[in-house]
Amino acid sequence: MSREVFLLFLSVLGACHGCLQDPASAYRFTGTVCRLTYPAAVVLNEKTTKVIEAAFQHARYPSMKGEKSLAFIGRVKYGLDNLEIYNLTIGRSAFELRPGEGIAIEISNVSAVFKGTIQYGYGSWLVNVSNSIDFEIESQIDLGINPKLYCGNGKVAADTSDCYLNFHKLHLHLQGDKEPNWLKKLFTNFITLTVKLVIKGQICKEINKAANILADFIQDTAEQFLSDGDISVDISLAAPPVITANYIESYHKGLTNYKNTTAVIDDSVFHPSHLTENRMLYFWVSDQLFNPMISAAKQDGCFKLNISGEELIRLFQTDLSSVPPQFFTKCLKESASPELRVWCSSGPFLNTSTIGTTVSAAASGELYCDSEGTAMLSFQTLQKGAEVEFLREAVEKIGIPKVLFVLQTELTRLLDKQGANLFDIYNPEMLPRDGYVVIQMDFGFPHHLLVEFLKRTL
Repeated sequence: MSREVFLLFLSVLGACHGCLQDPASAYRFTGTVCRLTYPAAVVLNEKTTKVIEAAFQHARYPSMKGEKSLAFIGRVKYGLDNLEIYNLTIGRSAFELRPGEGIAIEISNVSAVFKGTIQYGYGSWLVNVSNSIDFEIESQIDLGINPKLYCGNGKVAADTSDCYLNFHKLHLHLQGDKEPNWLKKLFTNFITLTVKLVIKGQICKEINKAANILADFIQDTAEQFLSDGDISVDISLAAPPVITANYIESYHKGLTNYKNTTAVIDDSVFHPSHLTENRMLYFWVSDQLFNPMISAAKQDGCFKLNISGEELIRLFQTDLSSVPPQFFTKCLKESASPELRVWCSSGPFLNTSTIGTTVSAAASGELYCDSEGTAMLSFQTLQKGAEVEFLREAVEKIGIPKVLFVLQTELTRLLDKQGANLFDIYNPEMLPRDGYVVIQMDFGFPHHLLVEFLKRTL
């Protein structure tokens, strides 16, 4: 599998300090962690051939030239032009996670036909020949790549300089095979010595190029997923990725940006022991990431709700043991367009523990009974007064269920808008812990995302 596919593992989930070289020292600056286990790598390996095919087919091979002096013939000049690839097939790909080193990738039985044109000329004082001939090269190649993952400009990057091709077959066919044997032998030697080097150089270069494109594509997609309006999250790396025999793990800052302010995380509680290796994909997310996000959402006016007309009347048909104030009942029954406006007036603050996640906030509300814009009732969830028992029960039995329903609907809408519905996610679980949440799941790599990437690449 090529480096670019493995970047899928590390790019899902990031700015005052740089990328620390020691992951352990970066834990306290980490807002979110992504762990992708070996079974997930197996799934992604199934998509490798398409990326490798794109690298081969998108490569542009330069013209090659040479010359040689032969007895009785004189100087022979030749050049190879318009080299293109056809009939590409790939046998299988295999990989190995090498702890502390990188990824060993083997692509075996790559068969391809290269077509092009040979321009040649030779001559002496007796004869002078200039000609061109089309050719085909049948090849069978094994490709090996040993990328080293590192932190490059705050993103997961890879050094793919350890790239090699083994040619098991490289057979030249000249059009018609009518050329003299000595000329065919000369061209065969020329092709054997030079084409190998050119193909290797261009293929390895194209794999590196495709990897950079995919790295940007995946990480930009992740940042867009975590952005909405003026709210965004910096998912740049806090430390280089860590590779073990069983998983790849990346550490991201997870700093919320809202307008001209950026959150700070410097006492995160992350430790690798918080995650297991039983599922394919894990996200570790700190409360210190969530709290700045919901605070920014509050400042951005997200936590407001207006309910009016028939919907409001239906809500207050719920059975309540406390008696509503008379003016409240009159407002709902006699007003042509009653309206209740509710908003988050302070907070909110999120806290996660092993028993679940709680959000503390103060809410305020106003009830309007006419079109003159004067509130008939103003209240806060923390206030006291004659109507406090009615308000308490109304908030508990009507307000909270309604808010939860709206939040669920809006979060689903937002996730769909950001593209979460485009992923094949199986059996997701959210496990609350002290100060953080673990999200674990299995997944299938959606074919349409690969198609979109290949379209951009080609």
